[in-house]
Amino acid sequence: MIKTLDKSGKTIDLALEEALRELGLSKDDLSYHYEVVQQAKAGFLGIGAQNAIVRVSYEVPDPKPEPKPVPKAEPKSEPKPVAKAEPKASKAEAQAERVKAAESAAKTSASTVETSPVIDENDDYATIRKFLTGLLDRMGVKADIEISPRENGGINVNLSGNGMGAIIGRRGETLDAIQHLTNYVVNRGSDKRMHISVDAESYRAKREESLTKLAEKMAEKAIKYKRSMALEPMNSYERHVIHTALQNYEGVTTNSTGVEPNRRVVVSYVRPETPASNKPQSREWA
Repeated sequence: MIKTLDKSGKTIDLALEEALRELGLSKDDLSYHYEVVQQAKAGFLGIGAQNAIVRVSYEVPDPKPEPKPVPKAEPKSEPKPVAKAEPKASKAEAQAERVKAAESAAKTSASTVETSPVIDENDDYATIRKFLTGLLDRMGVKADIEISPRENGGINVNLSGNGMGAIIGRRGETLDAIQHLTNYVVNRGSDKRMHISVDAESYRAKREESLTKLAEKMAEKAIKYKRSMALEPMNSYERHVIHTALQNYEGVTTNSTGVEPNRRVVVSYVRPETPASNKPQSREWA
């Protein structure tokens, strides 16, 4: 069931924040969308000023019918099972098990050392590891740094450990900055540019999956209510994910509107009989 809430504020963003605060939602939540009912007007010398008004639509579960009470059956008395005593292992057997486990761990560790590639301290891997280790130390975060080659010739870097929230930042902004700095350090003074992708706990794959689900959900709502649905402001990469997810989605088209950093994707309903339905669904990916 869809419900709506109207809120006003000096700007659209302030009105939206007030509505989400009242509903207990965040901007990253996928369970709402909003539309601008009234733009803010400054007026002349304060005369005729108007606040912006947004209307937030959100889903609430349909009320379920109360189940009929079921008469309780009287419990039958059952005999309690008698626990069987397990034979205790002797001290010699326990010691043998510990020795066996220690030997197995030692073999695994030795095998890992033998199969791990020896990295020259002057190559790109060593530069990446040295830079990220120093950067994370200054941020007060300890993380395991896993470096591997990409199929296209680039390098993948995955960070794991505690405190990855500080590394990722709001909607991946901190992670993007770390990736940008890493690419700059490695490619500085080099004739060949190598792309280095920095990820943390597979955040990028999870974010892309979340954006794809959001795009499909907004497309379903646009078709259901036969109107345009505006998403929250996104960076160029996230907008590209939305456009790509809906480029072959029948019944909708997408375009970007606004200026950075408030540029956003609008998912618009397309009537089946219009010629525009035969054209590519995504017209603008900027």
